[in-house]
Amino acid sequence: MGRLFLVRHGESEWNILSKIQGQSNTNLTDLGREQARKVAERLCKEKIDIIFSSDLSRAFDTAKIIGDKLGLEVNTFEELREIKFGVWEGLTTQEILDKYSKEHTIWMTEPHNLKLPEAESLIDLQERLLKIVNILLKNNKDKNILIVSHGASIKALILGILGIDISYYNKLTIGNTSLSIIEFRDYSPVLRVLNDTSHLKEE
Repeated sequence: MGRLFLVRHGESEWNILSKIQGQSNTNLTDLGREQARKVAERLCKEKIDIIFSSDLSRAFDTAKIIGDKLGLEVNTFEELREIKFGVWEGLTTQEILDKYSKEHTIWMTEPHNLKLPEAESLIDLQERLLKIVNILLKNNKDKNILIVSHGASIKALILGILGIDISYYNKLTIGNTSLSIIEFRDYSPVLRVLNDTSHLKEE
């Protein structure tokens, strides 16, 4: 029985500025690197066979810290990137509220219906993620796979694998360096762990 381990990147510079990142390339903060070290320690308790990551710096650097701890190389795929947010990328939450209040309301209440210039929809994102992840699962059958990616991507992927409609997207939350685990049992994929951040808590 293979397992899929999903980890969101550590805190980034734009996370603390409340800026929309999307596919913009932003770096980890010192705290983000520390979070990555802590989730790496947590993953030492699992038998991870292979690591895949988004090629964006905040995800790759998180994956590299984990890989160095586990003695594994990181394989990057552009398809594991965050959702492309188009005209929202680089804007703060307040700027979006000021300039795109109607669209922001749609994103908060029915995000699957949001359409932004130069952006992906949630369905586009989910199809992109499922396509590459299904290939990775097929090529690494019964292995324990770690994917380091992004908040929206991980939520869309979990819903897709479990066969839950994308309209439930805003019912999930995925924190920085949170761990989610899906088991591929004979009869069905099963969500075993969701958004576990216990490794970040102080002893």
